[in-house]
Formats: sequence, structure tokens, C-alpha cells
Amino acid sequence: MLRGGASPVAGVDEVGRGPLAGPVCAAAVILDPENIPEGLNDSKAMTGKAREAAFGRICQSALAVSYAFVTAAEIDEINIHRAVLLAMERAVEALFIEPSHVLVDGRFLPRLPCPGTAIIKGDSSSLSIAAASIVAKVARDALMRRLGEEYPDFGFAENAGYGVPRHLAALKALGPTPHHRMSFAPLSAKPRKPGRGARGFGRAITKQ
Repeated sequence: MLRGGASPVAGVDEVGRGPLAGPVCAAAVILDPENIPEGLNDSKAMTGKAREAAFGRICQSALAVSYAFVTAAEIDEINIHRAVLLAMERAVEALFIEPSHVLVDGRFLPRLPCPGTAIIKGDSSSLSIAAASIVAKVARDALMRRLGEEYPDFGFAENAGYGVPRHLAALKALGPTPHHRMSFAPLSAKPRKPGRGARGFGRAITKQ
């Protein structure tokens, strides 16, 4: 139980449903009801600088924060809808505080260890979900920047894996990387080059 008798509620959201490359990332956040950070909003409505600042405040003030990835290879194997739910499951499992209820952005609930509620556009109506959307976006963007260093021709740091012209031109010239989603058009018509992407995982963010 939390201070004041309230049960711990986790907000969950994901990013990366539509790109041609990179993983899906989901985050789970249990906010401290007595210490809600300022500036929480749907991550899509925030600038990168504002998201980074909010991410720091969330990690400092929240009772528990975690995020999890499902890789491109896993997305190809199970489809994007199931991959989104799996990323959410992994994020909730990675929390070091077990929630009594989970609020999930969207129409569908993943498998959860407790009751949950799916909320359409929850990232604009629930502070916990908004916090999760920020954590997921910042975590995935950081990973895509690292992949951008490994594969500089694709511009992953700038396009986050979406099919912008530079990305598509690199695909045409070089072929896909191990981090491309081969089940997504136009990649579904291309053979994958040899290589393996990392398996998905969940990570809790703990206070020092």
C-alpha cells in the first residue's frame, strides 16, 4: 500500500508501432500521488527537450519505473499487435513494486498480474499513462540513436526507424539491417540479410 492508503496504480503505454526498423518499447510507471512531477503530457505533444526533462523528473519522483523492448525479429514472428501487448507485459513484469491495478493506453489489455483498464487516448487523460508514454519514447529514441551510430547511412537517430526518404534510399542501396521489420511493407518483399537482432527484455529504473 502507498502512503494515505491508496493502492499502487501503474500507467502503461508504448511507442514504435509504425516504424520500419527498431523495436517496440513499452513503459510502466507508478507515480507517487504525493509527488506528481510537473509537465506530464502525451509524449507526442512534447518537444524532445521537454520529454528529456520530464523523463528525469519522472525517474526522480515516481515510486517505480520500467521499460521493455520487443525486437524487430520478434515483431516479425508474432505480428505488431501481439508485440505491443508483449512489450507491455514485460514492462509491468519489470516493475519492482507490484501494482494493484494497471491503466493501459489503447483498446486492448495485455496479460497482467492484476486487474487492468484499457483507456482510449489514455496518454491525454491519465497522468500515469502520460508518464509511461514519455519514458517509452525517451528509452526508444536513445536506442535508435545507438543503432544510428552502428548503421549511419539509415539516419535512425533522426527518423527513429520511420520510412522517410533517406531511410528508404538506404534500404534500396544497402538492403535491410538485422533491426528491420521484414513483415512490414515494403520490406516484406525483400529477403533479410544474414544477422540477428538482440532479444527483447525489460528493464527497471531504480533510484540510486
